[in-house]
Amino acid sequence: MKPYLIGVAGPSCAGKSYLAEHLAERLDAALFRLDWYYRELDHLSLAERAAYNFDSPEALEFELLMEHVRRLQAGEKILRPAYDFHTHTRSGELREFAPRRFVIVEGLFALYWEPLRAALQTKIYIELDEQLCLQRRIERDMRERGRTRESVLEQYRATVVPMAGQYLYPTRAHADLILAGDAEIAQATESVMRHLEESAGINLSR
Repeated sequence: MKPYLIGVAGPSCAGKSYLAEHLAERLDAALFRLDWYYRELDHLSLAERAAYNFDSPEALEFELLMEHVRRLQAGEKILRPAYDFHTHTRSGELREFAPRRFVIVEGLFALYWEPLRAALQTKIYIELDEQLCLQRRIERDMRERGRTRESVLEQYRATVVPMAGQYLYPTRAHADLILAGDAEIAQATESVMRHLEESAGINLSR
């Protein structure tokens, strides 16, 4: 089985994961996250890791990511890495990931690299006002990643916004479908389902 690949990109905390999770449920899809491929930083001190620029495409190990995407395209299983955001290192554990009829590729730079874009059959970009993204980022990082409000604000101003302007916002031009990150999730999901049926010609009844 060779799966149909759907890319979901957009700014940090615009709603990529939320949409991808709902789509995965509706389509019974496998959810493939670019966040798994952040580079191993165990050679750096914890302070150096915390100061690392995670908002550049260079922060991800694209070579391994693309190798795994190509294998999934061919219908093969992979052993994907696991990343710990508290320590900014990979856990060392490899987890089996098997393709399904649909694979959703979700992450900041899902539409950045040309070889990855070429592998995606439907490309989605989520957009949201910067202030709303920041509010969501503060809440998420304090709740899930043990961050302080001050550290989140510092990172957002130092790297998140400038890197988004340089690398992320321009990828909007590659999208087949652009959705608002503050839209009702049912509405956003239906927009994707309709696009798959009407524009991509996919029969979702089977």
